[in-house]
Amino acid sequence: MATREEITIKVPSEIAEAYRQATKEEQEQIQLKFASIMQLKLFNSRQDAVQHLRNMMDEVSKEAQAQGLTPEILDSIL
Repeated sequence: MATREEITIKVPSEIAEAYRQATKEEQEQIQLKFASIMQLKLFNSRQDAVQHLRNMMDEVSKEAQAQGLTPEILDSIL
């Protein structure tokens, strides 16, 4: 399991009070839910970056082919 770090986030005062009054188990559940949401956001950001890279590679490939680059020419260059 990954190491855990403490962070501080700003929330409305009534949310902060409700969290402080929650049981330790409830607090742990909230922490796990928040971590899951952030993990999903991180995963989606990485997926977006990979998709962007694929799109750029496709564009470069199409442009190279339009300018006459063939697999044989590419092989001779490499």
